[in-house]
Amino acid sequence: MAQVSRTAPERMRAIAIDRFGGPEVLTMHTLPVPVPGASEVLIAVHTAEVGGWDADMRGGWSMSGKKPRFPLVLGGGGSGTVAAVGSRVRRFKIGDPVYSYAWDNPKGGFYAEYVAAPAETAAPVPAPLDLAQAGAIPIAALTAIQGIDDALHLKKGERLIILGASGGLGVFAIQFAKLRGARVLAIASGADGVALARKLGADAAIDGRDGEVAGAARAFAPDGADAIVAFTGGKALTECLDTLRRGGRLAYPNGIEPVPKKRRGIRTNPYDGIAGRAQWERLARAITAARLQVPIAAEFVLAEAARAHERLAQGHILGKIVLGARPFAPLRTGFQRTDHWSPGPSFNCAFSWSCRNEIDLRIRRAYVKGWRAHHASIVPEAPANPRGTGGRRVCALDA
Repeated sequence: MAQVSRTAPERMRAIAIDRFGGPEVLTMHTLPVPVPGASEVLIAVHTAEVGGWDADMRGGWSMSGKKPRFPLVLGGGGSGTVAAVGSRVRRFKIGDPVYSYAWDNPKGGFYAEYVAAPAETAAPVPAPLDLAQAGAIPIAALTAIQGIDDALHLKKGERLIILGASGGLGVFAIQFAKLRGARVLAIASGADGVALARKLGADAAIDGRDGEVAGAARAFAPDGADAIVAFTGGKALTECLDTLRRGGRLAYPNGIEPVPKKRRGIRTNPYDGIAGRAQWERLARAITAARLQVPIAAEFVLAEAARAHERLAQGHILGKIVLGARPFAPLRTGFQRTDHWSPGPSFNCAFSWSCRNEIDLRIRRAYVKGWRAHHASIVPEAPANPRGTGGRRVCALDA
């Protein structure tokens, strides 16, 4: 039996699909709250990570090849607060802030108010991050660090080229590569992507669309680069491979298109990001050591999932797109945004997600405590209008 209040909610809001298709198939459903098994935790979702893999699954792709059961709730990663624990779970207790990477979860994904996931796919939120930041990164950060450490075994002083450096995985790969002591050439998207890559620590950065990739790679590593981690394929990757030294390494997560052809003299390692206790612990150490920055390109509330996928399809996304599952929990973002709500004495009944049980109440209190601490950092008491921003969050690139 799971450790959970007898009055736990039986129904929840979730964004699900009843058929494959475009963003329009993402619609609001009322579904049963999943029941966690003996080795699972039930998470009250705060933030859901949005990625291209979600759009692929919405369109009919499945990593396992199994035919999904509708309604299908998407979302392989996210964050929240533990609302119930299975009888065999010892690492977590009700109220713990966690983030999770539960890929192809038969009990549904993070585009919902609740998700039940194997405890081994979850981890405590590292101290430097809040729930909004943690929810943006599980799949992306685990995949990025495993490319750097496990697929490439990157060493101090090596010269690394990162393709897709300003995207949802690349922004973390830059920071982890610098943490390992490598020199980094970032192949980014647009002038704003180049600026972001440099701000995150890249030693050199160029716009991959300007046609100067090969020249920039040779200037960066005249004797040949040691390694490439590619989060995008195509012409730019081909040009970078031409500049890789003999014996160099190429790593890329399965799913990039077109798939690069193997070359003689180059060690190629396609890989998948995985979630386990050891992987989470290493990621937590890296997040703390790197003081990880989490660029948020766009944020949407749960009901706007279709809009989030439309934004995903537009491309040129600098960092991550996220969904907020709790209407009372403002998300942290690096872009200008004004907070219009402040929790007061009546917050328990201020929103449609009512405080239906003692678990909900504990979760609300935790969120409001975090909101107040975050809000204090966004809108300082003095001066009242710092740098003319009116108390708004300011994009890091504007600082």
